[in-house]
Amino acid sequence: MAEPEFEATGVRIGKGLRSLTRAGQVRISGGRLELLTSYGSEIDSAPVRAVRASKPWFGQDDRAQADVNGTRYLLTLGDHDPAPGQPGPPAARRFIEAVRRAAGRER
Repeated sequence: MAEPEFEATGVRIGKGLRSLTRAGQVRISGGRLELLTSYGSEIDSAPVRAVRASKPWFGQDDRAQADVNGTRYLLTLGDHDPAPGQPGPPAARRFIEAVRRAAGRER
Protein backbone atom coordinates (compact mmCIF):
# COMPACT_ATOMS: atom_id res chain seq x y z
CA MET A 1 0.00 0.00 0.00
CA ALA A 2 1.28 3.46 -0.88
CA GLU A 3 2.27 5.98 1.76
CA PRO A 4 -0.59 8.46 2.46
CA GLU A 5 -0.11 11.96 1.07
CA PHE A 6 -1.67 13.39 4.24
CA GLU A 7 -2.66 11.75 7.50
CA ALA A 8 -3.88 13.21 10.78
CA THR A 9 -5.14 11.46 13.89
CA GLY A 10 -6.94 12.88 16.90
CA VAL A 11 -9.11 15.03 14.65
CA ARG A 12 -12.47 16.30 15.87
CA ILE A 13 -14.94 15.78 13.01
CA GLY A 14 -18.28 17.53 13.18
CA LYS A 15 -21.32 17.98 10.95
CA GLY A 16 -23.25 21.15 11.67
CA LEU A 17 -23.33 21.55 15.44
CA ARG A 18 -23.05 17.80 16.01
CA SER A 19 -19.72 16.15 16.81
CA LEU A 20 -19.30 12.84 15.00
CA THR A 21 -16.00 11.92 16.66
CA ARG A 22 -13.51 13.64 18.90
CA ALA A 23 -10.52 11.51 17.93
CA GLY A 24 -11.05 10.74 14.26
CA GLN A 25 -8.64 10.32 11.38
CA VAL A 26 -8.27 12.21 8.10
CA ARG A 27 -6.33 10.52 5.32
CA ILE A 28 -5.55 11.39 1.71
CA SER A 29 -4.22 8.39 -0.15
CA GLY A 30 -4.52 7.10 -3.68
CA GLY A 31 -6.52 10.12 -4.83
CA ARG A 32 -9.20 9.72 -2.13
CA LEU A 33 -10.01 11.63 1.02
CA GLU A 34 -11.23 9.48 3.90
CA LEU A 35 -12.82 10.65 7.15
CA LEU A 36 -12.63 7.87 9.74
CA THR A 37 -13.69 7.35 13.35
CA SER A 38 -11.11 6.59 16.01
CA TYR A 39 -11.87 2.89 15.44
CA GLY A 40 -11.20 3.14 11.70
CA SER A 41 -14.84 3.01 10.56
CA GLU A 42 -15.55 5.21 7.58
CA ILE A 43 -17.61 8.35 8.15
CA ASP A 44 -17.33 9.52 4.54
CA SER A 45 -14.93 9.36 1.60
CA ALA A 46 -14.70 10.74 -1.91
CA PRO A 47 -12.22 11.28 -4.73
CA VAL A 48 -10.06 14.29 -3.86
CA ARG A 49 -11.12 16.07 -7.07
CA ALA A 50 -14.71 16.15 -5.74
CA VAL A 51 -13.72 17.54 -2.32
CA ARG A 52 -13.66 21.23 -1.51
CA ALA A 53 -11.48 22.24 1.44
CA SER A 54 -11.41 25.72 2.91
CA LYS A 55 -10.88 27.71 6.06
CA PRO A 56 -13.99 28.90 7.93
CA TRP A 57 -14.38 32.67 7.88
CA PHE A 58 -14.27 33.07 11.62
CA GLY A 59 -12.39 29.93 12.51
CA GLN A 60 -9.28 29.32 14.51
CA ASP A 61 -6.02 28.27 12.86
CA ASP A 62 -6.64 24.62 13.67
CA ARG A 63 -10.02 24.39 11.87
CA ALA A 64 -10.90 23.54 8.29
CA GLN A 65 -14.08 22.79 6.36
CA ALA A 66 -14.35 19.91 3.94
CA ASP A 67 -17.30 19.48 1.58
CA VAL A 68 -17.49 15.75 0.86
CA ASN A 69 -20.35 14.29 -1.19
CA GLY A 70 -22.47 17.37 -0.56
CA THR A 71 -21.96 17.30 3.21
CA ARG A 72 -19.96 19.97 5.01
CA TYR A 73 -17.71 18.71 7.79
CA LEU A 74 -15.85 20.88 10.28
CA LEU A 75 -12.42 19.45 11.09
CA THR A 76 -10.47 20.54 14.15
CA LEU A 77 -6.93 19.39 13.48
CA GLY A 78 -5.06 20.82 16.45
CA ASP A 79 -7.34 20.18 19.40
CA HIS A 80 -5.13 17.77 21.31
CA ASP A 81 -1.63 17.55 22.71
CA PRO A 82 0.67 15.13 20.88
CA ALA A 83 1.75 11.91 22.52
CA PRO A 84 5.24 11.96 24.03
CA GLY A 85 7.83 11.76 21.28
CA GLN A 86 5.27 12.48 18.53
CA PRO A 87 5.18 15.64 16.40
CA GLY A 88 2.34 18.08 16.97
CA PRO A 89 -0.90 17.83 15.00
CA PRO A 90 -0.91 19.23 11.47
CA ALA A 91 -2.42 22.64 10.94
CA ALA A 92 -5.57 23.18 8.91
CA ARG A 93 -3.48 25.04 6.32
CA ARG A 94 -1.45 21.87 5.65
CA PHE A 95 -4.68 19.89 5.18
CA ILE A 96 -6.09 22.41 2.69
CA GLU A 97 -2.81 22.48 0.76
CA ALA A 98 -2.70 18.66 0.69
CA VAL A 99 -6.24 18.49 -0.77
CA ARG A 100 -5.39 21.03 -3.46
CA ARG A 101 -2.09 19.33 -4.29
CA ALA A 102 -3.68 15.86 -4.51
CA ALA A 103 -6.47 17.19 -6.74
CA GLY A 104 -4.04 19.03 -9.01
CA ARG A 105 -5.38 22.47 -8.02
CA GLU A 106 -2.07 23.81 -6.71
CA ARG A 107 -2.03 27.59 -6.55
